[in-house]
Amino acid sequence: MRLLAKRANLLLLRCTAQPVAGLATGFQFQKLATATKSAATGAQHVIENENKPMEASVPQSQSQVPRAAAISPLTDSFGRHHTYLRISLTERCNLRCEYCMPAEGVPLQPKAQLLSTEEVLRLARIFVEQGVRKIRLTGGEPTVRRDIVEIVAQLKALPQLEHVGITTNGLVLTRMLLPLQRAGLDSLNISLDTLRKERFEQITRRKGWERVIAGIDLAIQLGYRPKVNCVLMRNFNEDEICDFVEFTRDRPVDVRFIEYMPFTGNKWHTERLISYSETVQIIRQRWPEFQALPNGPNDTSKAYAVPGFTGQLGFITSMTEHFCGTCNRLRLTADGNIKVCLFGNKEFSLRDAMRAEGCTEQQLVELIGAAVQRKKRQHAGIGSSRTMLHPHQLQHLQLRNCSGLTHINAQGKAQMVDVTDKAHTTRTASAEATVQVGKCLTALIAANELAKGDVLSVAQLAGIMGAKHTSQLIPLCHNIALSSVRVQATLLEQQQCVRLVATVRCSGQTGVEMEALTAVSVAALTVYDMCKAVSHDICITNVRLLSKSGGKRDYQRQ
Repeated sequence: MRLLAKRANLLLLRCTAQPVAGLATGFQFQKLATATKSAATGAQHVIENENKPMEASVPQSQSQVPRAAAISPLTDSFGRHHTYLRISLTERCNLRCEYCMPAEGVPLQPKAQLLSTEEVLRLARIFVEQGVRKIRLTGGEPTVRRDIVEIVAQLKALPQLEHVGITTNGLVLTRMLLPLQRAGLDSLNISLDTLRKERFEQITRRKGWERVIAGIDLAIQLGYRPKVNCVLMRNFNEDEICDFVEFTRDRPVDVRFIEYMPFTGNKWHTERLISYSETVQIIRQRWPEFQALPNGPNDTSKAYAVPGFTGQLGFITSMTEHFCGTCNRLRLTADGNIKVCLFGNKEFSLRDAMRAEGCTEQQLVELIGAAVQRKKRQHAGIGSSRTMLHPHQLQHLQLRNCSGLTHINAQGKAQMVDVTDKAHTTRTASAEATVQVGKCLTALIAANELAKGDVLSVAQLAGIMGAKHTSQLIPLCHNIALSSVRVQATLLEQQQCVRLVATVRCSGQTGVEMEALTAVSVAALTVYDMCKAVSHDICITNVRLLSKSGGKRDYQRQ
């Protein structure tokens, strides 16, 4: 902006005999446009370099990615190949856990905004074709879906899919598990934070503890080795740690202790976190021989067991020892958003893309690939201050969806809006800005006694130049052939300010409001630049659109 102001001042001094319109189209401005374009290009290179993903060391198993995986849309910028997809089938739940939702439940989205069964199966097929080999069905509570058995059967029919699992609260397993097994269900995780009936009813605000335990025992009888997920919280259930270990004595189950996670609006506090190392110490006080077991390359759980016990235990250390470097998981929410990280705040709506007219499966694959490429090296909050969240609450968080933005393409990249089909009309826009300069500068401007020259004339000229260079300053603006640019710079001595008004006109397919706003902004910065040698107590304010006409939505500020 300083370059624009100085160049405008120089041209004004050299060409005072020429009208302003002539200056705006002269050879000098062509050279300035070239210089400005070069500077903008240089800045773009800096931005591109800053946006490149940071180098990160990955485990050997991740760095030696097979060539097919390396070119897959499911491989991120750090070499992690994602083969595990978790699909949320519903937001509904048949419990009302106190750490998850109020007793009356939570507002649910309209059914039309959730994925239909056909859409779930279509997206699952696309993910499997791209390399997903394991799918876990979650919720809410997935067993409240009436077609859960059919969904499992349809997923098992996908030729390349190797494993279908489910995460459930276990409340209806005694009724649903046999049909699910016949449909092909490979594994199940059961969420259970207490082994005490009274505490269960207090937590969930529902009866049913006996049914959950019966469901676990039925799963064992049917040949499953169920995983029991228990979130540990201080002053809540840490007195049951050894009870859960004892639960593995005669049962072939895998009890997994999950570290309590961060969240802001919850009444729990950070001191409620019980770390993995502390839990191991508690267990070894009773069973000194408690020992670690081998883990797989993508396991999120650190396996342990008491020698001689039928079952085993695991620790999911999301907070104290994150496993981001080997993460191979993606998530699909009930309303069709793809989440690449449980803790991330970025979502891409596959639902909206899939329902858009003319959207091909290749475009869906490209959108999935764009989302995966934006996955960070480690989840948000690692190494910084955190707040607490129970894992079940993550199902109910609704995050901003930006898939409908007009300046974003299917790959999540910025793009200009295509105006080819818009009508050619005469389009006009006006904008204003105010520069508060104070008493001293008001007097100097009025007397034209500032050392840098005529503030109002130079600001006027700079505003015209700024309007002409809008597309070079604002990345997604179109390069428009302007018919007219008028900038008025008026000193309001009583208010001790300079008022700037720009009116821009063109005949074309897109509006000129950005050109009008750029004109007054550049003019205001020019006033500041010419006056700052006298005082820095200058305030640019009230930059706003006054009116626009000729497009779909005319506007007139009242």
